[in-house]
Amino acid sequence: MALISLEDLEGLDEDEDIADVDAEAQPMGEEQSDNLLAHWRAVGRTHHVSVPAEMRGPIHEMTRNNQQREPVPFAPLSRQEKMGELMWEERAYPAGKWACVRHAEEFYEQSISQSFMKLMRFICKENSEGHHLGMTVPVVSTVALSSDGKTMDKSVLTAFYLPAAYQASPPQPSDPDVIVAHRDAFTVVAGPFFGTTTEETVTRHAGLLRELLGPAAAQSLRSDIYMVAVYENPGVPRRRNEIWFLRR
Repeated sequence: MALISLEDLEGLDEDEDIADVDAEAQPMGEEQSDNLLAHWRAVGRTHHVSVPAEMRGPIHEMTRNNQQREPVPFAPLSRQEKMGELMWEERAYPAGKWACVRHAEEFYEQSISQSFMKLMRFICKENSEGHHLGMTVPVVSTVALSSDGKTMDKSVLTAFYLPAAYQASPPQPSDPDVIVAHRDAFTVVAGPFFGTTTEETVTRHAGLLRELLGPAAAQSLRSDIYMVAVYENPGVPRRRNEIWFLRR
């Protein structure tokens, strides 16, 4: 499959089928596997999503390889702190290859959950390498906004950066809905927040970050899209997330 740019994905349609869950990398019995699937299904319900039985294998594989997480590389440029707390950080991310899925559901959280289940299957053996590829963090979803700059478009692009070992020669996805895309280098202003990533929380924190940066800084940022970066699994009570505004 040829590599394409993320811009080329704008015209793609979406299709079906939640990030990982912490556990020890050890052999897992049938009862443990059932319990893990039940946990994912419980988390899925909070996102208005059903986790099908065929996700048992990928969930098991992701759990066994939970420690194989590479950070997406970046160069820090500047940061703003207040009383020792990070308010925002500007970073430069290099060009690289990302595995991407576009999906459109009624709610943002449904779209990203359905897309990530497809990405999980790609990571866990549904690829031309035939084995677990390893995970990178964060998983990043791109949100497009309507002309008012506030309303989310239903179509969301969810992507993860391919591990360093596969950047030069990316594995081929078995699922045609998973696209390996080349992304040019980009710069973001990232603002942290903690908790769930629902449409309501994402929209609220994006608005708070834009207010914090102020109108002068906002002029140099894109107003038509932003990104949501997720670092931890949905079972973590105060999971770490970020809003990324892209420099023009």
